[in-house]
Amino acid sequence: MEKIQQINNIIAVLFFAAYFYQFVYILIALPEKRRENAHPEVMHRFAVLISARNEEHVLPQLLHSIKRQNYPAELIKIFVVADNCTDSTAEVARKSGAVVWERQNKERVGKGYALAFLMDNIKENRLDIVIDGYIILDADNLLDINYIAEMNKSFSEGYRILTSYRNSKNYDSNWIAAGYSLWFLREAKYLNRSRHRINVSCAVSGTGFLVHREIIDRNGGWKHFLLTEDIEFTVDAVLQGETIGICEKAVLYDEQPVTFTQSWHQRLRWAKGFLQVFGKYGMKLMGKFIKSGSFSCFDMVMSTMPAIFLSVLGISVNLGTMMFCLFTHHPELNLLLKSILESVRNIYLIFFSVGFLTTVTEWKMIYAKARRKILYMFSFPVFMFTYIPIAVAALFLKVEWKPIKHSIARSLDEFLDLTGETEETEEKNRVPRVG
Repeated sequence: MEKIQQINNIIAVLFFAAYFYQFVYILIALPEKRRENAHPEVMHRFAVLISARNEEHVLPQLLHSIKRQNYPAELIKIFVVADNCTDSTAEVARKSGAVVWERQNKERVGKGYALAFLMDNIKENRLDIVIDGYIILDADNLLDINYIAEMNKSFSEGYRILTSYRNSKNYDSNWIAAGYSLWFLREAKYLNRSRHRINVSCAVSGTGFLVHREIIDRNGGWKHFLLTEDIEFTVDAVLQGETIGICEKAVLYDEQPVTFTQSWHQRLRWAKGFLQVFGKYGMKLMGKFIKSGSFSCFDMVMSTMPAIFLSVLGISVNLGTMMFCLFTHHPELNLLLKSILESVRNIYLIFFSVGFLTTVTEWKMIYAKARRKILYMFSFPVFMFTYIPIAVAALFLKVEWKPIKHSIARSLDEFLDLTGETEETEEKNRVPRVG
C-alpha cells in the first residue's frame, strides 16, 4: 500500500510540474492593464464564415447581430455553408443577404470539412480578392455590437490570427452549461490574457476567431480535419511561427449544451481530438521547444496531452489496487479508500478555487442571478470530474463528429433583457467590461 501512495505522490508531483506555469498565468492576468493601440487603425474588409447544420432557429439571431455591428456594413460580407441540412437553414441565410452554398456529404462530416468547402467556393468564385481576413463563427453565436470593430483594432496592430472573449448566453440553464461557461471564461481571462501579455501564442477555442487571408492562402484553404480542428489549427499556426493574439473587448456569446448526453458526446470528441493532435504534432512541438525554446510549443504540449495521460494512469493504478484489495480482503483496503477520498477532496478544492476566482473576477460578465453564480461555483468541480471517465473512454472508443442541437433562439436584446438589464445599462454592456 505504501508503494501505491508513492505512485500517487509521483503523479501529483508530475501534475504540479506540468501545470505550475498556469498558476503563474493567474498572477500575470490579475492586474487590470489597459493596452493602448500602438498602430493606426486600418478599416479592413472581413468575410464572416458560418458553418450551419440544421440551424434555422438560431441562425437569424446571429445574422441580425452581425448586421447591427458598429462597423461599416460595406466592409462585411457574410458566407454560410448549409452543411448536410434537412431544414430551411439555407433559405433563412439567403433571406438575410448572405452568400450561401449547400453541401451534402455524409462521409466527410465535421466543421473542418464544411469550412474547407466554404473557403474553396469563395476562392473559386474569386470573392477572396477583396478580403483581408476571415472571421469564423458558429451558427448559435451572438456578437456584441462592437465585436468586429474591436477585432479590427487588434488586427490593425499586426496580429494575423486573433481569438476573442468567449462568453455564454445560457450560463443559468443548469450546472452543465455553467461548467462549460466557467471553463471558457477562465480560458479567456487566465490563459489567453496571460499568454497575450507575455507574447506567447493564445489558443483558438472553437468559434470566434479571425484569420488573415494570407495564412489561408499559404495553407491552400482550410486543411484541418481532426476532431478538434480548432486545436489542430492553433498547433499548426504555432509550428509555423505565428503568434495568436486575443481581443478581450470583442465579446461573443455562445450556447452551451444542457444535457449530459450532449455534453458527453462533445467532450468525448474533444478528448479524442486532443489525442489526435498530440499524435500528429506532439513530436514536432517538443522538437521545436527543445531546439528553439519556444514556450508556445511547450504550452501547446501541456494543453493537449499530460492531463489525460496522468489522469488515466492515476485511475488505473488506484482502481486496480482497490479491486485487488476487495477480492483478497486486504487489511489495508480502508487505508486505500481514505487515500483516494483525500485525493478527490484535494482535486475538488483546486477546481473550486479556479471556479471561485473566475466567478468573482468575471462577475459582471456572467449573465445569471447571483444565487446561481454562487451555486455553480460548487458544481464546477463536479463538472470537471466528469472529464475523468470521458478521458478513459477516449483512449478506447472510436469517436465520430456529431452535431450539437441548438435551441436558444434569442436576439442580443432579448438575452440582455432576460438578465434584468435596463435600457440605460444595455449600451454599457455592449462595450465589454472585462475583469
